Amino acid sequence: MVSRIIPTEPIGSIPRPIALLDAISAAGGDNSNPALEPLYDEAVRDTIARFEATGSPIITDGEQRKYQNFWTYSVHGLPNTAPDGFKIPFSAGHTRRMPRLLCKPFYYHRYADEYLAFASRIARVPLKQAVISPSALSLLYPAETIQGYSRDEFLADLLTEHVTEVRRCFARGAACVQIDFTERRLAMKVDPSGSLLSPFVELNNLAFMRFSPAERLKLGVHTCPGGDWDSTHSADVDYAELLPSLFALNVTNFYAALAGEADRDYVLKLIRDRLRPHQRVFVGVIAPIDPRIETPEEVRDRVIQAAHYIPIERLGTTDDCGFAPFCDDRSTSRDTAFAKIRARVEGTMLAARALGSSNGR
Repeated sequence: MVSRIIPTEPIGSIPRPIALLDAISAAGGDNSNPALEPLYDEAVRDTIARFEATGSPIITDGEQRKYQNFWTYSVHGLPNTAPDGFKIPFSAGHTRRMPRLLCKPFYYHRYADEYLAFASRIARVPLKQAVISPSALSLLYPAETIQGYSRDEFLADLLTEHVTEVRRCFARGAACVQIDFTERRLAMKVDPSGSLLSPFVELNNLAFMRFSPAERLKLGVHTCPGGDWDSTHSADVDYAELLPSLFALNVTNFYAALAGEADRDYVLKLIRDRLRPHQRVFVGVIAPIDPRIETPEEVRDRVIQAAHYIPIERLGTTDDCGFAPFCDDRSTSRDTAFAKIRARVEGTMLAARALGSSNGR
């Protein structure tokens, strides 16, 4: 039988060490305080060491340094914003808010490649970098027009900044770049008509058009119902409303939450019927918001289940979401996160053997 690889990748975030979280809290929640740098350095070193110990063939720095969250790290601290922007409600009853742009210009306060600069000096295996989608950041622009700065001008600047960030990550040596598109499912909850989702897809495709075919091979899109304090923002939205437009995105790799879905066969059938010939889907086999640690055997069975619908050469595994996308989330411990990641890696290996293939290890 022909030997094949079943790749497995993380999504991104790992819970921060308690000492770092306590220090951020003591600093009044200002996780950009320069006095925290030694704690960030230690958090990244420990994260990478523990990630590599899981046997994961590709890792992240755990997003330990991402200011505030995975969504607004690039604009955190912009002086021309207000804190009362788009509201994200979660099923646990709490909300998160985005900044609101007040006036021009729009620019990134920081690019994600700065996280790679430190991590790449430590890591011994390839590094993946997650970045936020242009569509997510488009929500910074308010409903009313900003005087002297049209929405079209803003979007043009946003696309330029996004493409710059991705290319900087590649230049820093990122093995792949994942575009976090979690607002995709949220868009359907906010506006079931799809009129909010359609412009999101179009905007992201405008960005992808600026990359070469070779670059797009190393690009991927992540979609999930969100994860914060063991709750989601849009798990009640049917995947059937999302998948047709998801695979219309002009990239190679897709990271789709699946472990937390009530009917995995239903979702897998939807993926099978919409996945394009050049695309690969990494299905979620780990549920980060479930405190129970999956066994490698459970992961194996989930991979085999997915292989009934998706050809092995177009199948990979991942986690449904990051383990702590928002910096103050203490709902999951680091020990639990790494135990789940190890189960994903080992379970994928078991599935590869059971399916008569090899995961290359």
